[in-house]
Amino acid sequence: MSDTGPTEIERAATAIRDGELVVYPTETVYGLGANALSEEAIERVFEAKRRSRDDPVSLAVPDVESALEYVHATDREERFVREFLPGPVTVLCRKRECVPDVLTGGRERVGVRVPDHEVALDLLREVAPVTSTSANVSGRPSATRVADLDDEIRDAASMVLDGGETGGTGSTVVDVESGEIHRRGANADEVAAWLRG
Repeated sequence: MSDTGPTEIERAATAIRDGELVVYPTETVYGLGANALSEEAIERVFEAKRRSRDDPVSLAVPDVESALEYVHATDREERFVREFLPGPVTVLCRKRECVPDVLTGGRERVGVRVPDHEVALDLLREVAPVTSTSANVSGRPSATRVADLDDEIRDAASMVLDGGETGGTGSTVVDVESGEIHRRGANADEVAAWLRG
């Protein structure tokens, strides 16, 4: 597993608080983390990934209670997140005022993620919300090992938390209210079954 000690987690959390980028492992792929409430930090994520500003970025938090602080969740959405999070699912919910428009590409909804990975959760308990987007240049494959990281991402990040090899399949992205799965990933069949139920 990982030899990432608490000091590395604390250093990574400090870097994020200081507006810097950190690569961190999740159960799906490596993520590029920044302060998800800081417009400047979010801009750095878009620049590092060469990502279109119209393409929203999700936020990651350590638990469902934290997630509910950043979104206006309906009863159905709350039932869903309590069922599936932590896990490889990103849930689109109506954002609260504190969530910057730059994160969501001006949209009313923001993706919320609680990764099911020890290192990610340790980091998020220290600092949250953190951007939840794959640590790769847009259009290139997602990284499942630190060795797979794009040079541009390594250069942009102030540090990389190595959590070993990750699962490899991206999270399933779902809008529970509309019943729509925007991206099929890990656990997609279980999500679809829940939505039908």
